[in-house]
Order: sequence, then C-alpha cells, then structure tokens
Amino acid sequence: MPNKKPLRRPGKQQSADISEAQIAVHWREEGYFSPSSKFIAQANLADKGIFKRFSLDKFPEYYREFADLLDWYKRWKKTLDTSNPPFWRWFVGGEINACYNCVDRHLARHKNKTAIHFVPEPEHEAVQHITYQELFVRVNEFAALLRDFCGLKAGDRVTLHMPMVAELPIAMLACARLGIIHSQVFSGFSGKACADRIVDSESRVLITMDAYYRAGTLLDHKEKAEIAVTEAAREGHKVDRVLIWQRYPGKYSSPTKLAEGRDVIVNDLLRKYRGKRVEPARMPAEAPLFLMYTSGTTGRPKGCQHSIGGYLAYVTWTSKYIQDIHPEDVYWCMADIGWITGHSYIVYGPLALAASSVVYEGVPTQPDAGRPWRIAEQLDVNIFHTSPTAIRALRRAGPDEPAKYHYHFKHMTTVGEPIEPEVWKWYHKMVGKSEAVIVDTWWQTENGGFLCSTVPGIHKMKPGSAGPGIPGIHPVIYDDQDKELPAGSGKAGNICIRNPWPGGFQTIWKDPDRFVRQYYSRYCKNPRSKNWRDWPYMAGDGAVQAADGYYRILGRIDDVINVAGHRLGTKEIESAALIIPEVAEAAVVPVADPIKGRVPDLYVSLKPGFTASKEIADRISGAVVSEIGPIARPRAVVIVPDMPKTRSGKIMRRVLAAISDHKDPGDVSTLANPEVVDKIKELVK
Repeated sequence: MPNKKPLRRPGKQQSADISEAQIAVHWREEGYFSPSSKFIAQANLADKGIFKRFSLDKFPEYYREFADLLDWYKRWKKTLDTSNPPFWRWFVGGEINACYNCVDRHLARHKNKTAIHFVPEPEHEAVQHITYQELFVRVNEFAALLRDFCGLKAGDRVTLHMPMVAELPIAMLACARLGIIHSQVFSGFSGKACADRIVDSESRVLITMDAYYRAGTLLDHKEKAEIAVTEAAREGHKVDRVLIWQRYPGKYSSPTKLAEGRDVIVNDLLRKYRGKRVEPARMPAEAPLFLMYTSGTTGRPKGCQHSIGGYLAYVTWTSKYIQDIHPEDVYWCMADIGWITGHSYIVYGPLALAASSVVYEGVPTQPDAGRPWRIAEQLDVNIFHTSPTAIRALRRAGPDEPAKYHYHFKHMTTVGEPIEPEVWKWYHKMVGKSEAVIVDTWWQTENGGFLCSTVPGIHKMKPGSAGPGIPGIHPVIYDDQDKELPAGSGKAGNICIRNPWPGGFQTIWKDPDRFVRQYYSRYCKNPRSKNWRDWPYMAGDGAVQAADGYYRILGRIDDVINVAGHRLGTKEIESAALIIPEVAEAAVVPVADPIKGRVPDLYVSLKPGFTASKEIADRISGAVVSEIGPIARPRAVVIVPDMPKTRSGKIMRRVLAAISDHKDPGDVSTLANPEVVDKIKELVK
C-alpha cells in the first residue's frame, strides 16, 4: 500500500516535509480483475511485446503504426518535426482528408452498413439508421452547400452550436471534407458562451438547430443563436450566416423568429444540392482539423487546436486497440460531441474504423433509469463508453436496472475523471454483468486521445487505477523541486508526459505564449533546447504510480485541500464516502477554518428509497476517518436531495463551496437543476 504511514500531528515540521506537489495518499490498492479468455482471443491487441516495440528509444518512428491505419494521398516525409519546440508537427509533408478516411474509403466494403444509429430522446420516435452510403450522400450535399452558398474554403472557421443529433457529425464531416476548421460548442452552453467562441475563432457562419429534446422537453435552441450573434456584434464581429437544421424536417419548431437575409433553414436549402458530390480537399497533415474550447467559466476561452493527420491517426489507433473496436461492432459512447470525448470517440475514431456509432439525443435517465439498457438491448450494443459522472447517476437512479435487460457488453470505457473503486465495481458487476473488460482511461481535451489505460487484452484491471501509459506514451511524476519521483514509489506528484504524441494539440488558437506557459514551461529543462526530451508536457493533474506501474489520477492539482499541512485529495475523500451503500454521489469542497486553514465539507446524495438521517451522516464521516484518518474528518456531512449539476451532469463544486462559506454562489440559471441550490442553502443554514 502506497504511503500508508501513520499520520503525525499537524505542525511546522509536517508542513515543511510535504512538497506542494505531494498530495497525501492513503487510498488502499484494490485487487485485480482479469479479462476473460474469450475477450483476449478476439482482441485487436493481445501481444505483450507491444511495449518493447514502443519503447522510448524507438520514438518517434513507432508512431508510423498509427498513421498506417489511415489512407493518405501522399506519404509524409518526416514523422516528427521538433525544430520549433514545443510546437510539434507530425507527419510533415503528408496529405490527407479526415472525411475521406471516415466515410469514402468504407463504401467499397461497408456502404450498406450502419454508420450512425441516431436515437431520439422521445422513446416513441423511431431510431434512424444512417448507412455509410447515406452518410456519404448527406455529407457531400451539405459540403456543397457550405462551399457554394456560404463561400467557405479550406482554413475558414465555422462555429457549430448543435445538440446530439445525426446532423452534427454530418456537419463536422462536411467541414472536414472541405478543409474548414470546425468549432463545436456544447449545446448546453449559453448564447453568450457561444458568442465568445465565435469571436475568438472569427467564424462568419454559425450552424445550429431550431430545437431538441432534453429531459422530456422540446427546448428552443434557436434563441441561443440570436443571443450569440447579438453578443458577437457587440464585440465588433459580424456573423454573416446562421444555418438552422430542423429537428423535424419540414417543420420549424422554435418560437424565435428568423432574421431575413441572415438565417437560412438548411433542410429547405439542401434541395438545391441534391446529388452534388464534392471532392475531398487534399490537406497537409499538420493543417488544423478543429478547435475545441475548454469550458472554463472565467477568462478568455481557450481554443485547443488539433491537427488533421496526427489527431486522426491517434484516435483511430486508440479506438482500435484500447477500445477494441472492430467494423462489426455496435459502439456507444454515451458522451456529448460538444466535448473532446465525443469528437474523438463518437465521430472520428469509430467512423475511421467503419464501426456503427450510436448518437443519443437526450438524458440517459429519460423517461427512467432503464433507458440506456433498453437502447443497448435494441441495438445490440457490445462496446459502451461513458463517464464516472454518468455511471454514478445511473447507479443512483436505478442500481438494479441493468439486470432486467438482455444486452451483453464485451468492453466498457470510463473517461473524464477518476472513478471511485466502489462505483467501478458496480459498473463491472451490474452494467458489465461481470463479463465486460473495463478500461479506465486518463486524458484531457488538450491530449486528443487516451494517455493512460490498461490494454484490455493484455492487462488485468484494478478499480480506481487508470493503468500504465498506453503504448507510445511515457509518463513521469515530478515533485515541486523538479525532481523525478522513482517509478512505482507510491508517492504523489505532478504527472507529465516525457514525449510528444500525435494526438496532442498543436497550440492554443491565437495564444501560443499561453500554450508554452501553461503546459511546457513548468518542467522545461532548457528553454533554448530543440530536443524534445527537454520539454515534458505538464498535465496539471496529481497522480501516484503504484509498484505495479499503474497510475492513479488524483484529480486537478488545484483540487487539493491543505488541512493543517496535510494535502488531501478531494477524490479520495469522496471515494471513502461512496463505500457507504446508501450513498449515490459525493462532493467535497474546502471551507475556510481559522485554525486549520481549510477543512472539508462533504455533500452527499442518496440512492432512491433512502432518507437522510444523522445515523447515515455519522457512518459516512466514520468511513472517511477509517479510510484516510482523523485529519480528513469532514467538518459537516450534508445530505442533499440532489447535487447542483451542469447540463452535462458535472457536479458544480464551486456552488457548494460558496454555500459552505456563506457566499453568493453566483449565476446558477444555467444549471440543469437551479432550484436545488436554495434547498441546499436551507440545509446548510
């Protein structure tokens, strides 16, 4: 067990002993779960020699294996150009088109195979099964519209503010076909947030939708476009065209009026482009494919710029070998295309492999917690991919629901944040029916694709651990004195990646100085060096590596509570709370304390059928003390009816922190459940 030393009394000596990077780690190591022999026998990757082939002394040429999964108009001359660190350029001299690789090249063998299963939220509406041939036709027609009606060309930027509908990947692929840089904004973001991204990317065209379903309600989405265009104009940027897809073709479903001369109904205009074919643009490998803006609530939005060749090679390889996607698989990533996970592992990765990818419009628990498992049963989904946030929500809403349905997953992915061991075990036993392998992947918007994960046909699984670096990725953990922690030491620090990789973002759009400052300057050994070895990438996450080589991600370096010199990871405290069977979700926030500096407040919600009580709260507090130690005892355990959440299901800890400190939580109108904030305030009072 790593770092399982008795806790000393807090004092000056303890504070001095602990590096700012070294979060106190008390999380016990879990036992292993082995993949089934049946899975290993069919796995795309079961060769343990892969890690020797991808050892650091063979970098960067081993990444040719990634690029070889794609079709190229022209082979690259140089695998990696390091002449301007850390602005790495991959597959230089190569020419490629992302749309061709995701659509055209599959037609000879797979044209009648479903590319996208679009599942509407209303359960009475039929699932749309879009074949690769139909996808080819629809992408071409929309690409012709963008080129001929909007006058767009390679290198132009287009902002998409679209929900989870089939038209979203169609629009993305049409942009990619022309070499247009697309910037998809999560549909739950406000019109103002959309405007910020329009202005930063200098988009002249906004692609949106009139309405879509969310939690049983047909929402007016067009109104956000009106706000976005107005706000952009205030900042001196004019949007020339707003292209509006109709949720119900032939019917305008928004009460917001159209602006004459600016707004165009796509479904009507497309008739003029029926049968049009657009030759895919032969693009340089290092040209940008898309911008993905991080969702920070303060400061200027940060546009992560991802390349065509490097990014597409990376997500295709990781989709094939880490998610084990075969062309015959029905794959469902229950994320949103508005985030990087959806770009990489709903659209580009699976479609590059000719898989069938599920796009679900709405809320997983609409109309009840059995909905995901009915969809999986109906479509015979065999690979399932979602976030710990969604897993916790499903565990809370219907812990026994999966057993009622006849589906069988061979493989499941978890992504986006660390998953607590208790939640992992439920996911494995109930959702995976103790049959599926699980990959607990770690990566970020900036990274393009997975960085750490077990290879499902090779490694054993360990709840709470992401696993080693994937083939080709070589992590390292540094402390705040810039010292490398010994491999497998069980000590926590800042996780970095030694080497560049093709999926990594090229820069921050229009802000290269911030790119260098935020991600590379911290541990750069020599700012004048052109040697990639001197430029480790800093992820901004705390991590610990166990003796077996597996990494456990402890969360953002900022998500640490310093209690009297003990740096406690919030995720560890939350995980301890989830050991209590009644607990569905847990969120820890730091609260000011005159003696200890900061102390944790612990908010929990319970599974259905359980009522808040002092007895449950005491057991939760006791579990934290038992698992971590008295220093981590929560100041208060607050049992809430629900957590304040974003539309994507993330718990808004800043709101809870403000309530605990008796401060104004700010604007909560964009939350999925703003009404719960006042209820929590009353409980805390």
